[in-house]
Amino acid sequence: MKIAAQLYTLRDFLKTEDDIATTLQRVKEIGYNAVQVSGVGPIDDRKLKELADRAGLHICATHIPYSDMVNDLDAVIAKHKLWECRYVGIGGLPVEYRKDAASYAAFAKEASAIAGRLKEAGLSFVYHNHAFEFRKFEGGKSGMEILFDESDASSFGFELDVHWVQAGGGDPIEWIRKVDGRMKVIHLKDYTVTGDSERQFAEVGEGNMNFRGILDACKETGVEWGAVEQDTCYGRDPFECLAVSARNLKALGAEF
Repeated sequence: MKIAAQLYTLRDFLKTEDDIATTLQRVKEIGYNAVQVSGVGPIDDRKLKELADRAGLHICATHIPYSDMVNDLDAVIAKHKLWECRYVGIGGLPVEYRKDAASYAAFAKEASAIAGRLKEAGLSFVYHNHAFEFRKFEGGKSGMEILFDESDASSFGFELDVHWVQAGGGDPIEWIRKVDGRMKVIHLKDYTVTGDSERQFAEVGEGNMNFRGILDACKETGVEWGAVEQDTCYGRDPFECLAVSARNLKALGAEF
């Protein structure tokens, strides 16, 4: 597995074309060689690829609105082929599918059809979770289990966010093994607990997550990309947060 930077961490520094160019260069200087595109301001697709290439960064994955996949999948495919990016990610379950078990199952089937078309184009659909998918419905099955069971295993992939798995009461290492064969991109995100017993986002390796075990499980199951993300930096410099995560992951033997 190789490590990438999830650009959502730096979303406040990606508002304009000049911002994007500067930010991509800084990401490279920190030591990352790949990025996941998310939270980027308006920019022409070709220009973004040009800036990434200039900085020496590979676009390994994205997060795009599910509506883009539903309404203009051909454009989504064209953009990802332009970016030489295989993994087409959805950042979260649309609100209208969250209300009950039947809604989760309906999404799993609908998204599987889209994922099948992406697969035919040589791309891969990946689903990124939060904590709410671990809510259990009647019968004791969680939304995440419904997505796993009701989707097409040959095309519907996962992008586990280990922070949100644990926040939802799941075991990240167990889930990495559960989706073996269906996950090539993972989100590496830590958390710490404050003096008030509140959970806060943290740099990878600075919090309570078992990252040695997580990295071992990723290696066992053939995960290709580990995208580092920190949703909130609490007044700290997000670039420094990404740098701390990079240093800690390198100390654990991660490859960049």
